Amino acid sequence: MTRVGQIFREKLVSDIKEGLDKKSTAFLLSYAQLSGAKSSEIRKKLSDAGADVYVSKNCLARIALKDLQQEDLAQKVSGQTAFVWSDKDSVEIAKILVEFSKENENVTIPGGLVEGKTINQDDVKRLSELPSRDVLLSQLLATIQAPVTRLMGALNAKSRELLSILKQLSEKKGGN
Repeated sequence: MTRVGQIFREKLVSDIKEGLDKKSTAFLLSYAQLSGAKSSEIRKKLSDAGADVYVSKNCLARIALKDLQQEDLAQKVSGQTAFVWSDKDSVEIAKILVEFSKENENVTIPGGLVEGKTINQDDVKRLSELPSRDVLLSQLLATIQAPVTRLMGALNAKSRELLSILKQLSEKKGGN
C-alpha cells in the first residue's frame, strides 16, 4: 500500500517533469534571503512576460531532472531553488532574470534548458544580451527588404534624371 506522502512526492515530481517537458524554456533560479516583496516583484515581472515560477524541494527537483536525463542541471540544484519556465521569448525571460540577479546579490541563475539543450550561467548571461525576438524579426525583414528598396531607389533615380533632362530641354527650347 502506497503512503499519502509517497503519492504527494510522486505528484510533485510529475509536475516538475511536465513543466520541463511542455515548456520550451526553463531556468533555475537560486535565491537566498530574498524578502517577500522582492519575491513578489520577480514573480510579477516574470508573469507579465509569460513565465511561471515553480518552487519545489531540491531532492524532488533532482529526481525529476535525472528522470529527464538532465544530470548536469540536477547537480546545479542547491540551496533555495525555483524553476522558471515559459513558452514565450527565452531572451526576454533571461533579461528579466539577469537584471534581477544584478539587483539582488543573493540571486543567481545556475543554468537552464532552452529547446531541450542545457545551458550554464554564462550562457544565460549571453542569452540575455541578445536582442528580443521582435527586434530580430524586424532586422530580418529589413535585410530581406533591402535589395528591393535599393532597386526601387535606383529605378526612381533614373526616372528623375530623365524627367530633369526633359525639363531642361523644354526650358531651353522656350517651353514651361
